[in-house]
Amino acid sequence: MNKHFDLIVVGGGILGTFHAYHALLLGKSVLQLEKDNFPVGATVRNFGQVVPSGMEAEWFEYGVAGLEIYKSIQREFDISVQQNGSVYIASDDDECTLIHELKAHYDTIGYTTELLNQEAILKKYPAIKSSYAREAIFFPQEISVAPDQMIHRLHQYMQTKFEKYTLKYNSPVTACESKGIGVEVGLKNNTELFTAEKAIICNGYEFKLLYPELFSESGIVVSKLQMMRSIPMPDVALEGNILTGLTTRRYESFEHYCPSFKSIKTPEHYEELKKWGIHILFKKAADNTIIIGDSHVYADVNHFDDLGFDLSTHINDLMLAEAARIVDFDVRKLQSTWAGFYPQHATKHIVTYDLDDRIHIRTAIGGKGMTASAGYAAESIKKILC
Repeated sequence: MNKHFDLIVVGGGILGTFHAYHALLLGKSVLQLEKDNFPVGATVRNFGQVVPSGMEAEWFEYGVAGLEIYKSIQREFDISVQQNGSVYIASDDDECTLIHELKAHYDTIGYTTELLNQEAILKKYPAIKSSYAREAIFFPQEISVAPDQMIHRLHQYMQTKFEKYTLKYNSPVTACESKGIGVEVGLKNNTELFTAEKAIICNGYEFKLLYPELFSESGIVVSKLQMMRSIPMPDVALEGNILTGLTTRRYESFEHYCPSFKSIKTPEHYEELKKWGIHILFKKAADNTIIIGDSHVYADVNHFDDLGFDLSTHINDLMLAEAARIVDFDVRKLQSTWAGFYPQHATKHIVTYDLDDRIHIRTAIGGKGMTASAGYAAESIKKILC
């Protein structure tokens, strides 16, 4: 195979893949290297909700651009995109205030929204309990994907569409350095070498193989999320991205665009949930299972292993109790539970390093990856390659 490329992308997740995609659209030759047999990180362990409505400032714009990118690819190749919209359901007066304030903001910029009263909520989402639902804000243009399928199908699409695209799984990169006028990338202790004009490293939560000293001082933290999947429930009507009251008290769009956000009180029954970073989301999958989650526990990048592989029964019980308050089906009929991990930074939306004009690091996009990566990578590639 060719050993020299215009660009080498390290990392096969959503952020790296869309960097590769946008470089290919510019006519560049791209080698993408994924350390595992196939992507197994945050890209496949999430809800698959693409929700620009939860973002703020330029990240909202990246999310909106991403909606169109996903939809344009879907028109050519099935990457599992479904446009069933996103809904945020308010359960008390404060949450109702927040969704009204958020609607006022989006009305000013022309981002389509619809307020739903209780009757409309129950008609559109019969699985939601009337005792929970007060009002809701609905975003019809937003989409979801199947997280366990989308990245694989996207790779298949790119391999079919772009002659200049090479994808290698099971290829952990152990060295990346500038050599001469380009970059040399080594696999498996430099037993296999590739060169390129430039390299972009989108390493997810892998911080030990490349530049560990740099990441050690980066301020990155890793979030551990607990999630659950129900048995198939074909009779449960719960289509689209379902976000609930605690989400209105957490997502950055509400924090930045709702004047009342900082003054609302936390109800006593939310205190223990907020302690574990719990906000309840639902997503019905194509196989009629329902994904329920999630929670957030953190460790700094130097102590990632301390998060462990175990799942806290206490956290799962808290999530299931709150989920049961919201929906009228038996949320304890589960077929699987798992932990997801993603890196983020306390003060930065994404961590970027330009080690020189050839080696560029883009990582720690946090929970925005599925929503914002497609749009962000388009701008990132233009800055790096153009």
